[in-house]
Amino acid sequence: MKIPFTMISLFKKRRRKIGLALGGGAARGGAHIGVINALKAANIPIDYVAGTSIGALVGGFLAIDKMDALEQLVLGLDWKTIIKFFDVVFPKVGLVEGKKVEEILRRSLGEVDIKELPIPFAAVATDIVSGEEVILNAGDIVEAIRASIAIPGIFTPIKWQDRILVDGGLVNPVPVNVVKKMGAEIVIGVDVNAKVVIPTMQKMKKLTSKDKETKEAFPNIIEIIMSAIYIMEQQITKYKLASDKADILIEPEVGHIGFLEFHRTPETIAEGYKTATEKIKEIKALANV
Repeated sequence: MKIPFTMISLFKKRRRKIGLALGGGAARGGAHIGVINALKAANIPIDYVAGTSIGALVGGFLAIDKMDALEQLVLGLDWKTIIKFFDVVFPKVGLVEGKKVEEILRRSLGEVDIKELPIPFAAVATDIVSGEEVILNAGDIVEAIRASIAIPGIFTPIKWQDRILVDGGLVNPVPVNVVKKMGAEIVIGVDVNAKVVIPTMQKMKKLTSKDKETKEAFPNIIEIIMSAIYIMEQQITKYKLASDKADILIEPEVGHIGFLEFHRTPETIAEGYKTATEKIKEIKALANV
């Protein structure tokens, strides 16, 4: 006896909804682009995306379906272009105002409410007054991204309603729990800081050798701030991922890429693609794709 087609379809496993949690990491965030490219090449759909810091920026472009524009933007970066983004101000609340970065984002993304995006999206920020995690899942997408990338001491904070917000990496470097709350059944976490080589420590080691190396070896203020944040975020990430485990954790080996080395984006994209490709079979099996 033949089984009716309608009955056969009932026995098929339903595809499980996939969420992507993209972590912070400045220039290392190019690996997120590679991961997304690998998922797309394997026809793995992304139903939800949440990001912290550079992960929020990449996630925003993904949610609005403008990944090609983002890739062109970052691949065109060199040191001269990056320096132009830094509108340095008197360091009352931050070294960089961030208006130029906001202008670049506005030209690429426009004025769009997060609720209207093709893919549900959330950016994670930190309330610098209360220390609370703030999930930005409504309102202007550019303002949400700008808040999430506001590295303390470098970028000036953003006022969002009645809160003062900075980088979400202070409380949730890889927002797995956020994507789960959004409705994801399978969460892919991408941690680009898992294998970071702290530049400050590398330079400090030189100080113990020759006195003549002291001046060139000593770290600058940005390296000190970023190294302190990376050390802190690594510990927070271990704690958070232990309590809120990702179903699939992708850890591209981009820890040697410096904070502002966006000119090395081709390397980070390639590494992200490679590392994600190694997980494709596992993702498809878990999500019934």
